[in-house]
Amino acid sequence: MSLSEIKKNTQERMGKSIEALKTNLAKIRTGRAHAGILDHVQVEYYGSLVPVGQVANVSVVDARTLNVQPYEKTLVGPIDKAIRDSDLGLNPSAMGESIRVPMPALTEERRRELTKVVKAEGEDAKVAIRNLRRDANDGAKKLVKDKEISEDDERRMQDEVQKLTDKHVAEIDKIIAQKEAEIMTV
Repeated sequence: MSLSEIKKNTQERMGKSIEALKTNLAKIRTGRAHAGILDHVQVEYYGSLVPVGQVANVSVVDARTLNVQPYEKTLVGPIDKAIRDSDLGLNPSAMGESIRVPMPALTEERRRELTKVVKAEGEDAKVAIRNLRRDANDGAKKLVKDKEISEDDERRMQDEVQKLTDKHVAEIDKIIAQKEAEIMTV
């Protein structure tokens, strides 16, 4: 593996870490309704578990209400049960062929707990970024050891990887700050 391959691979993997963080943060409730909140809720459908979005149309009615319209009438009960049993703390109500999911207002205490969860997610992402930096630096050291590159090239590579790391950590901090502000907004 060459220096450019190591750098490209590290940059791609750091980008994936940022995307994973965004995905994880999207699951954290902010008190406002958004269709993505039910993405990780699984429903039993013909013997296998599938996300709600694959068996129903999830739409936002207003700022605090979701509407779930199953593609099959027989799925109203299972979807209602899956949402109720999820860790989201939602209380759906079946209304004929659709399900309404009101978003309860968050208490101040719950908002503070959620900000702690957001910070923990951010810290996990930073650890992943730092691990990728270490892997890239180890790859460069191996190339020096195998006499494929000079120590000067290794030093340049470490500086570039550090700049990449700093850039991604700053992006994580920005994402976390935005999510905290969103959660604390009443």
